[in-house]
Amino acid sequence: MFVLDSLLISGLRFVLDKIATVADQELNNEDALRERLLEAQLRFELGEIEEQELAAVEKDVLDRIREIKARQQGEAGMADGEHKITGVEISVRDDES
Repeated sequence: MFVLDSLLISGLRFVLDKIATVADQELNNEDALRERLLEAQLRFELGEIEEQELAAVEKDVLDRIREIKARQQGEAGMADGEHKITGVEISVRDDES
């Protein structure tokens, strides 16, 4: 009975992990977002949606793409886990005066 329960739980965990992976990939898919934007532009040109609806879709898509890019840059920038450059300060001294 214990083996059967263990197999059932392991199988269920595997399926849920796969679903989570696919959902994460779909959420972070820039190509799907670009397709959504192109579809909205086409619908606007055909007169199916108003300019305000197009602007809302554009804003949503571009915001999500920025979030994806920021998350990717954050993950890449913190690869060592200890250091992150947040700015540079430069001073110039003019000794000729």
